[in-house]
Amino acid sequence: MRTAYSVETVRAAERELMARLPEGALMARAAAGLAAVCAELLRRSRGRVYGSRVVLLAGPGDNGGDALYAGARLARRGARVTAVPMDPARMHPGGLAALLAAGGRVAEPVPQRADLVLDGLTGIGGRGGLRAAAAALVERIPAGALVVAVDLPSGVDADTGEVTGPAVSADVTVTFGAYKPGLLIDPGASRVGALRLVGIGLELPAPELEALQHADVAGLLPVPTASSDKYRRGVVGVVAGSEQYPGAAVLAVAGALRGGAGAVRYVGPAVDAVLARYPEVLVGRGRVQAWVVGPGIGDGRGAEVARALADRDVPVLVDADGLRGLDPEVVRGRRAATLLTPHAGEAAALLGVPRESVEAGRLGAVRELAGRYGATVLLKGSTTLVASGGPGGGGGGVVRVNPTGTPWLATAGSGDVLSGLAGSLLAAGLSGVDAGSVAAYLHGLAGRLAAGCVGAPVMAQEVAAALPSAWRAVRP
Repeated sequence: MRTAYSVETVRAAERELMARLPEGALMARAAAGLAAVCAELLRRSRGRVYGSRVVLLAGPGDNGGDALYAGARLARRGARVTAVPMDPARMHPGGLAALLAAGGRVAEPVPQRADLVLDGLTGIGGRGGLRAAAAALVERIPAGALVVAVDLPSGVDADTGEVTGPAVSADVTVTFGAYKPGLLIDPGASRVGALRLVGIGLELPAPELEALQHADVAGLLPVPTASSDKYRRGVVGVVAGSEQYPGAAVLAVAGALRGGAGAVRYVGPAVDAVLARYPEVLVGRGRVQAWVVGPGIGDGRGAEVARALADRDVPVLVDADGLRGLDPEVVRGRRAATLLTPHAGEAAALLGVPRESVEAGRLGAVRELAGRYGATVLLKGSTTLVASGGPGGGGGGVVRVNPTGTPWLATAGSGDVLSGLAGSLLAAGLSGVDAGSVAAYLHGLAGRLAAGCVGAPVMAQEVAAALPSAWRAVRP
């Protein structure tokens, strides 16, 4: 499992470690790891480090010091290293001395040609976007140069991933000691490029953010035993579709059938369409171990959502039209897990804020929703986040970020498949946060498989059809 930690947590761990180490040892570890990654990139792109043109954009803090010390190491290997300071009077003195002693130089403005540019302007301490001097240097990064961010692309908020102005778009980001939330959450994550972690010996507490990997998902997937039958494996009820949107019912059922539960029970007006595709589906109300309500139900069916939520001991997933007018007090009063699965627009409506504020601050939005409703919330989007909350949620307050997916999943009906899949996992016994994060992982992986290696448009039904392959990829 990949874990991420807030700036405050990382800084505290660094202070504890520095108290036990000789002065400058921690920065030396970071610089050595950074220089090693840069040397590897130069060998791949140019065949050698010697003679390569390296530009350091050096801020006044430790981030700039990391870049300068790494630049000194590259200069000793024959690279032509030029440091361009954001503030010449405030360059890191030790890093500057090391660079000059190794044969590097300081110059202004940014050279017009470079093989590799190290972004050491602000790092994880930056807040509120780049200042004018830093933004001016970023604008002058030579075209075609490999851009390597030191710890975090400058202009990205390390704790949230927010980008409030100009920011570096890196090809590679080398982060030290631990991943930071802003490296994994959009819009910042889209500027990170390939992510490399350099260990520096930090001792860290419980994380603020988690990202599941194949082994984690494999351990959570429901697997039948010799004594299993369809009812012991769980029955998921699906309340979805309408005369206007019958396909939502078909797609939600498709996701549910592939989610590990033993049976799917459909309730709604799209019975004929559902049975035409999936004759194994049960029809009509009956005992279930979880409900999925909302995909494509349209207006005027709030009573069906209320009826599902009124069964306080059965897990319920609420999506799409079911989220309209959702009463936080009703949700908070439930004993079983409630999983809400809004996209940014639906989350904005629930919070009473503009959609843009949710998209810009996804981590804050998902946490606020989970707290307000006392529910687990799966916020869909370019970065899907799952925040636990309320009874049966699981996760202990940690937020999970989904590492799989493809932009091709932004297609009609994709969310319906995801809802059915997550609901089936709830019925199979997973907690709210596990059901949501495992479903997002498999759904994203299925989207990649459906799109193919080179990427191509996919339909939601193709994503559903690829779910067994995604399952097998995770748990062969």
